[in-house]
Amino acid sequence: MRIMRLLTFTLFSFLFQSNVFGITIVYTGFECLSAIDANDPTPKETVVQSRFEVIEDVGNGIFHLSLTGGIPRFINNNHNVCIDSATAVGYSGIPALDGLPKPLESINATAYFNEQDLVIVVSSIFTDLSARRNPFSSFSTSQILAVTNTLILEFNPQTFSFNLKRIIHNRGFTHTSGSTNSIIPFQETVLPSFNEAALDKPKILIPISNIDYILE
Repeated sequence: MRIMRLLTFTLFSFLFQSNVFGITIVYTGFECLSAIDANDPTPKETVVQSRFEVIEDVGNGIFHLSLTGGIPRFINNNHNVCIDSATAVGYSGIPALDGLPKPLESINATAYFNEQDLVIVVSSIFTDLSARRNPFSSFSTSQILAVTNTLILEFNPQTFSFNLKRIIHNRGFTHTSGSTNSIIPFQETVLPSFNEAALDKPKILIPISNIDYILE
């Protein structure tokens, strides 16, 4: 174990001593058939890559990353794995600049690496763009999902890869509805955790198929 840790430290010291930027880990798989159903890991035939690229070395083992492609989606006790390219990257939009929110091509992530374990946190916003108002002045905003994924990976110095051990997945929910003709003009639903039911706990997911990110 001591020799392996020394090899790991030597490898990353060599990689990072000149230029940490652009170092990338990549997992190649198939895009998820369902865009937003976290309980459906069925893949379709579209090949996609989950890519984490270092964009800043903050120091003390902390890095800022850029994520493209999405992250693996799986459920416990199921061999199927797909890549969530929708909710894991999500949407963004400023009305005065962008009009309606649009799907992002990439999103920032934050990582911590201690020479053996790599922990990556990704937070995104997904919307179904369902805001509406009818002639009788009732209105409803789009449904907004605040999604956080924490990936826990272990470095394998023999294969220069990171094996995904766990994902902690949480999905919040916000929605506003109401009417200008009502005594209560609007009602807001705000749920910090809404994975299966209101006010439930974040999911701790353990893959039973190998998910390896290759170091590039």
